[in-house]
Amino acid sequence: MFPGSPRPRRALTWLAGLLAALVAAAAPADTPRLATLDWTLAETLVALGTPPVAVAQVEAYHAWVGKPALPARTLNLGLRSQPNLERLASLAPERILISPMFANLTPRLARIAPVVSLPLYSPGRDTWEEMRELTRSLGRLVERPEAASRLIEETEARLDALRRRLDDSPPPLLVVQFMDRRHVRVFGDNGLFQAVLDHLGLDNAWRGPTNAWGFSLVGIEALAGLDARLVVVEPYPAGVRERLDDAGLWGHLVEVSRGAPIVLPPIWSFGALPAATRFADRLVSALEPDDAA
Repeated sequence: MFPGSPRPRRALTWLAGLLAALVAAAAPADTPRLATLDWTLAETLVALGTPPVAVAQVEAYHAWVGKPALPARTLNLGLRSQPNLERLASLAPERILISPMFANLTPRLARIAPVVSLPLYSPGRDTWEEMRELTRSLGRLVERPEAASRLIEETEARLDALRRRLDDSPPPLLVVQFMDRRHVRVFGDNGLFQAVLDHLGLDNAWRGPTNAWGFSLVGIEALAGLDARLVVVEPYPAGVRERLDDAGLWGHLVEVSRGAPIVLPPIWSFGALPAATRFADRLVSALEPDDAA
């Protein structure tokens, strides 16, 4: 074909449309045809039994969120900040769900389907209560309010049970996630991890300021002198784990950690109830003695 020919573009558009039709056909008949750019909304929809047919950055979702996994049929919409609008239009979703951080995309998305923005981590709000509200809002949206109520009840019952498995006086925890070899997100007030720690009756050693998402980006030297047990949430950036210097400052922090540092698999730190349960499960299991039943 000659350069500039429209045929390759038409072929790609036809192929995207065919793929979208196959995805829609594979979805259960009673499942609303929803698309979302937001992983928190995606994980909650999966937990409600109504997974979206399309999600932005599917591969990265599995790297950062982990579980609940998206169905294999889920269509990838491209970047969260720059979704593939042609592909999205060919899917003809009933609604497009976003969080306020993607509000600038609303005018373009609204040409394709009604846009619903669902907030979480609003300044001044109680994080846990807002997660409950988000779950109920999604339950109403997919016409499964009973599934939303069940998810809330099961999550809170699970955390209550996990709290009873903990020792009476566990050490304060310091929850971090590496951004590069010298900088970490350290999690505190206003975030998912803090909300879970509160429910479990665990102390957070980080008393410093946090942003609206419940973390502060600091050099690892800011962690020196904190009396705590280290908790590292994966994933590590490429090459960071291999380059951490055991003889340097991080090595010193590991050495003075109150117990062996805990390394947890990827858990979406900006998630909702599914991420909260996953964090609580993994954390309590790691805190239990090796001979725990």
